[in-house]
Amino acid sequence: MKIAGVKGMNDVLPADVGRWHEMEAVAREVFALYGYREVRTPAVEHAQLFARGVGEATDIVNKEMYVFEDKGEELLALRPEGTAGTVRAFIEHGAYVEGPQKWFYMGPMFRRERPQKGRYRQFHQIGCEAFGIAEPFIDAEQIALLAGYFGRLGVTATLKLNSVGDQNCRPAYLADLKQYLTANQGALCADCRDRIERNPLRVLDCKVESCQPVLERAPRLVEKLCDGCREHFDLVKAGLDALGVAYTVDTRLVRGLDYYVRTAYEFTSDALGSQSAVAGGGRYDRLVETLGGPPTPGIGFALGEERLAMILEKLGRAAPERRPAVFFVTADATGAMEALRRAADLRRAGIACDLDPRGGKMKAQFKQAERVGARYAVVLGGNEVQTGQAKLKDLQTREETPIALADLAARVGG
Repeated sequence: MKIAGVKGMNDVLPADVGRWHEMEAVAREVFALYGYREVRTPAVEHAQLFARGVGEATDIVNKEMYVFEDKGEELLALRPEGTAGTVRAFIEHGAYVEGPQKWFYMGPMFRRERPQKGRYRQFHQIGCEAFGIAEPFIDAEQIALLAGYFGRLGVTATLKLNSVGDQNCRPAYLADLKQYLTANQGALCADCRDRIERNPLRVLDCKVESCQPVLERAPRLVEKLCDGCREHFDLVKAGLDALGVAYTVDTRLVRGLDYYVRTAYEFTSDALGSQSAVAGGGRYDRLVETLGGPPTPGIGFALGEERLAMILEKLGRAAPERRPAVFFVTADATGAMEALRRAADLRRAGIACDLDPRGGKMKAQFKQAERVGARYAVVLGGNEVQTGQAKLKDLQTREETPIALADLAARVGG
């Protein structure tokens, strides 16, 4: 019986993996420039971590998490996002005693949402988290980091910025928003009506066309900020201006998770045909405390690797992949043994090479050499082994030149 892959899970094949290597290598380079260090957390956490951190009322916890009981009857979950697990590690290992920390992560996340273009049930994120800095210039610096990352990749992304207030000003705003949405719920879609009580801020993020007239007239949180949030937001904007990072204030921009306060931001790209988010983040000053740590401000972001890889492909960026410099074509058993030795020598010298251990007809071996993308082919048989001389065939130009086997590494290693 043929077994297909699980619905909503995505394979990344060797021809495409090069783009992922590039995204991740550039991330490590850029993040290091800003003092971020890599952390690796498990894909499985206690489900309660996300209920407390992400929020009981969010769609992620209510509808999308993969939750299961292990044999010890603990309720576990596949991580649906990266921040809560990173905060848990920050607390559990006492990293807060070392002062401000800047961490980044990359890896798979899991949500049982409806599969669609660029979105899968197992997906991958790259994210940054900065702990212990309440001042607004860290917000601006982190946003500039992400803008610089996209610039290094050659991706044009537009920054949207907003403030979602904090515990001082958001409750009164939410009361006004609920009142307004309730009065207009007849013109809203079913999802929006369901969110009015559970997560009213998410209603503002709805993309359903019929909801837009109501949402356009909704109260704006940015107009009801307390003095502290307003000053913070103004300084974030001033920092971005100083760093030369262009932005648009979007008063309807919210984040889907309960832990966000004050700064919220999102990078979008129209490279896939319509404005779509490729990264988003914001400030979460009470999350560490909520999860059992000391009061510690924080801010972070995550970007989706699948969607970013699609953008790079759309832009015509080839997936860089290291191909063999040499493919050994063997004519007989003596040549096959020599090919093994010569391949080992080249690999020790850091030169990629390949051969077909099955041997067989030389014509088929040449086809395999072209299939794997080798630059050169070298035919080895008893005669070549005895004389120490062979022919080096350039598989691009089809030219053949004589070469001493002892000089092979020097010839192809450049």
